[in-house]
Amino acid sequence: MSTSQEASAASPPPGPSYKKSPSPRSPRSPKSPRSPDSNAPGSPANLEQVIEQTNEQQHVTADQVPFDESDIDSDEGIDNESFVSSTASLTSSMLEYRQLHGRTFQSYKSTEYWGPNDDRQNDGLDIAHHFITLLLGDKLYEAPIDEPKRVLDVGTGTGIWAIDVADAHPAAEVTGFDISPIQPSWVPPNCKFHIDDAQLEWTYPPASFDLIHIRALYGSIADWPKLYGEAFKALEPGGYLENFEFTINLRSDIPSVRDDPKHVFKQWGQVFTEAMDRLGKTAEIGLDGRMKRYMEQAGFEDIVVKDYHLPCGGWSSDPRLRRARRSGRHR
Repeated sequence: MSTSQEASAASPPPGPSYKKSPSPRSPRSPKSPRSPDSNAPGSPANLEQVIEQTNEQQHVTADQVPFDESDIDSDEGIDNESFVSSTASLTSSMLEYRQLHGRTFQSYKSTEYWGPNDDRQNDGLDIAHHFITLLLGDKLYEAPIDEPKRVLDVGTGTGIWAIDVADAHPAAEVTGFDISPIQPSWVPPNCKFHIDDAQLEWTYPPASFDLIHIRALYGSIADWPKLYGEAFKALEPGGYLENFEFTINLRSDIPSVRDDPKHVFKQWGQVFTEAMDRLGKTAEIGLDGRMKRYMEQAGFEDIVVKDYHLPCGGWSSDPRLRRARRSGRHR
């Protein structure tokens, strides 16, 4: 049985102090103005502006390419000829993936990620999204916000979560960012993607979002308190951060497995944990109360932690878990 942990946290509501709200749900703050458009100072630059701004700011992001009717027959995604010529060098550098043992890996200059970014891996990410949604009771998130207005998906991967949220909430503005440009170009009109590194200082203005979502960044982040701190600054007062992480380790109630410290199940988890520790990016963010502790350090309140147990086969008597695990076996 594998396990995962999810933590939802609220930023403090507006007011003179950060005293914890007596209610498990943070009170809504007054509606704030919408975030600036992409041409406003401090907002992520669109693709046509990136080259012009490189001398003015160290860290830039790129909006998704606008729809162009001339590309209607193209399915090449981000790497298509609709890019303006001034960004050709930027695009080609992002798509010069590293090759290792027949797999491709991202080539973002500021960081490294342990997983491939090829079709095989991306299919696995989409399947994981499916069984996590089943695990959550056919919900995309558990933060108590019915109609989010401005949503950020950190480490969006294939963008499947952001796209589903945009479809489910057409009035919301949904943004996802990742170090690999593997997101589709055909997305809902209220969804966009940036190429960015979550470990750097975020360029979004303060109070830009009312819901920030993080999933499966274990082994990817060198400084989790800093990451939560960036999320805290980007959330509006009363907004929510939700983080879902896997714990890597396999567990069993069978005594021969449970009581054997050298069982292959335990060795498997130890190998991955040690490898990621050597990279300086822990895979154990979901253990020992770290998520809650780091969120509290960042200033979050009303933190709710939930543990999920996912069978490693389709043997569960719970129909929901049985469906979720059968989906996960295809990874």
